[in-house]
Amino acid sequence: MNIIQIVLLEFYPSWLALPREIRREYAKSLEEIIAKYPDVKVRFCDSEAFPGSNFTDFLICETESLKSYHFMWEEIRDTEPYTHGYFKIKDVIMGAENAFQSYEKESLKI
Repeated sequence: MNIIQIVLLEFYPSWLALPREIRREYAKSLEEIIAKYPDVKVRFCDSEAFPGSNFTDFLICETESLKSYHFMWEEIRDTEPYTHGYFKIKDVIMGAENAFQSYEKESLKI
């Protein structure tokens, strides 16, 4: 079953105060961690320019392996951008794609 997570992030002014070269290096290190988990598809979306949100960015993650998803975030949380407080996870919205159809097929045999 495909599980989708929408991870709401908030990047702080301290992140923006870093030179862009440093931010790119940090971003590359985060991308390398994400690449270690090919069964977790990750899309990054910038939302800070749109009014009314209490987050600056969000990720859309898709996986059938909650273990891989969890391990990926454990690694990310050990990185300098996270541990130095440049960003934090504000909230996670999680759901199973078409879960009712899986239930009907597997449990009800419809």
